[in-house]
Amino acid sequence: MAKDKKITVAKGVKVKRGVEEKMRKGKGSSNAGKYKSVKPKDFAGKAGGADKFSFPINDKAHAKAALSRAHFAPNPEGIKASVYRKFPALKKRKMNRNKSNTWEASK
Repeated sequence: MAKDKKITVAKGVKVKRGVEEKMRKGKGSSNAGKYKSVKPKDFAGKAGGADKFSFPINDKAHAKAALSRAHFAPNPEGIKASVYRKFPALKKRKMNRNKSNTWEASK
């Protein structure tokens, strides 16, 4: 039985064996290539300066996780912008939470 020469890193995306390990070496890219069923357009990593197959935002749970781990990316604001563009309700939630946590609101 011959080994596959290509590895799936995202839905419909295959790379040569060994390339996925190189993808994980960059800052914020430790999980690059581990979400094989996520479409390439559902990743926020490229916007944050990490590998383009990192920081999946295919659903609300993954988007929240990406927000909480954005500080690992070279450009966290790019990750946040991608998440908020896809899930505007998360930005509204953050803004409401910040309003209620201010010192002025507690007076």
